[in-house]
Amino acid sequence: MLSYYLALALSSFRNSRALTALMVIAIGLGIAACMTTLTLFRALSGDPIPHKSARLFNVQIDARPPLEQSSSPNPSYLLQLTRFDAEALLREARGQRQVMMTGAIIAVDPAGSGAPGSAALLPFTETGRWTSSHFFSMFEAPLLHGRSWSAAEDQGKARVAVIGRELALKLFGRSDALGQTLRLRDKDLQIIGVLDDWRPAPHYFDLTMGAYEHAAQVYAPLQTALDLDLPSAGDVNCWDGPVGDPRALNAPCAWLQYWVELESPAALPQYQSYLNHYAAEQHRAGRFEHPAIGRLSTVPDWLSQRQVVPSDVRLQLWLGFGFLLVCLSNTVGLLLAKCLRRSGEIGVRRALGASRRDIFSQFLVEAGVLGLAGGLLGLLLTWAGLAAIRLNPSAHAQLAQLDWTMLGITLASALGAALAAGLLPAWRACQVMPALQLKSQ
Repeated sequence: MLSYYLALALSSFRNSRALTALMVIAIGLGIAACMTTLTLFRALSGDPIPHKSARLFNVQIDARPPLEQSSSPNPSYLLQLTRFDAEALLREARGQRQVMMTGAIIAVDPAGSGAPGSAALLPFTETGRWTSSHFFSMFEAPLLHGRSWSAAEDQGKARVAVIGRELALKLFGRSDALGQTLRLRDKDLQIIGVLDDWRPAPHYFDLTMGAYEHAAQVYAPLQTALDLDLPSAGDVNCWDGPVGDPRALNAPCAWLQYWVELESPAALPQYQSYLNHYAAEQHRAGRFEHPAIGRLSTVPDWLSQRQVVPSDVRLQLWLGFGFLLVCLSNTVGLLLAKCLRRSGEIGVRRALGASRRDIFSQFLVEAGVLGLAGGLLGLLLTWAGLAAIRLNPSAHAQLAQLDWTMLGITLASALGAALAAGLLPAWRACQVMPALQLKSQ
């Protein structure tokens, strides 16, 4: 019967080409508007490390005095840790892995790095990350060549670095740059690893450097960066009067991100208890003026707290769904008009023995064919819309890519939307009385 219904649908489309084209265009435009915004929203709001996000926790301890807390725009918690607290937690290492880090914007000297043709290359700036040794294993940063540094090298202030593949190609013309020298400002580090292309989205482990920026191209031990006085970048929150160097060990400034990986979510209460005990000890020692409580946030909770998805993207998503509903409403109206024009044909089929169920199935098949045609048109328009979005200079625009999952969702959405739009016309076609239609004929 399906082949028969398809033949009837094609015949009906040929007899009303203009009306059919209008319905396909309406469905295609609605699906394109909806899928374009949904694809962008999905890229920006997805879990960047889903298989372990429930075991990764951002650590926060508010070391500010009560007066500073009450006058702050975020009175409950600091988003980062002081160097004293971060180093103390890292030293005690109560998690499976732990990382303290900060972002950086650093000058790279091609001539000092011994790059081929360096005479033609002027110094340039790159994004960097000064971090502890567990960074690469915790966040699963993919190493293309070499290795990362060890905890002993971190504490020993070893002058080593891991660079991105893009920077290796730019400086040395090849990705395997192991053993080469990397000059940052006037300081030399030895390259021990090259990171493969990697762009976690959102950039969840350090939102202070931009939620959707590219991953850093230079990585070095945090203690080395402090020893060499390499600059850092990102938010710095200081209190307790004028501060000299905010990165000093005892400076009342929060500027380091701290993450811990636990063996399982079940280990959370134990680590929370440890964190609260640490804060209580600091209060008794006089560092904290109040009995602070540590806060642990999983990756999804952290992204939700920081509201990383731009508000305009959320608005565009709702507008896209609204436009799809308008298009479907128009499609329902066109299908009803087409159904009324075919009342005579329906009456003849009923008189020849077709049941109401047969008529209903016939009109649903026609709606499904329209949905598939509209879905194909919607795919083309979605691809064009995402290409236009990628022309935008904003950092998140390049993430608007149509993958196989969204392709399947687009076609399924078009088919489902068309079938939903065809329910009312199909039901209306079932109500046609054959006797009245034959009498009028």
